[in-house]
Amino acid sequence: MAEYVNVVRRALGQIGGHGGIRGLLLQLLRVNELKTGALIGVDNYGNKYYEDSKHYFFGRHRWVIYTKEMNGKNTLWEVDGSMVPAEWHRWLHCMTDDPPTTHPPVPKKFLAETHQFNVSGTSQQYVPFPTTRKKIHEWVPPKAGTQ
Repeated sequence: MAEYVNVVRRALGQIGGHGGIRGLLLQLLRVNELKTGALIGVDNYGNKYYEDSKHYFFGRHRWVIYTKEMNGKNTLWEVDGSMVPAEWHRWLHCMTDDPPTTHPPVPKKFLAETHQFNVSGTSQQYVPFPTTRKKIHEWVPPKAGTQ
């Protein structure tokens, strides 16, 4: 009987931890995984970072739930790892044990002020203009009547 109580308690914890049944189903559809843990912090863009060392093994014990909108773009279904700022990336990948909420990183002059995520493969990507001549030119057939 105690086993069933623990299962029900864990199920209710999952529903409550994801903001109700709608949030639980949305999380399941977005990342195909349900996890609950302690909220460690929220970055400037609305991404939420969690940790649970008790129920998950090392490497899977820290995770992020991405925001639904970033920089005015709807990111509900299009999530990307580059949406995580550098200071949180360090914590997620266990480069440091201290999250940026308790130990903020030292500001550096050469770092950009705002984080931008990767736009490769989208219509916003940068395509450089070629400034050199081609080494190989395509063959152009002669026009009819001129030989």
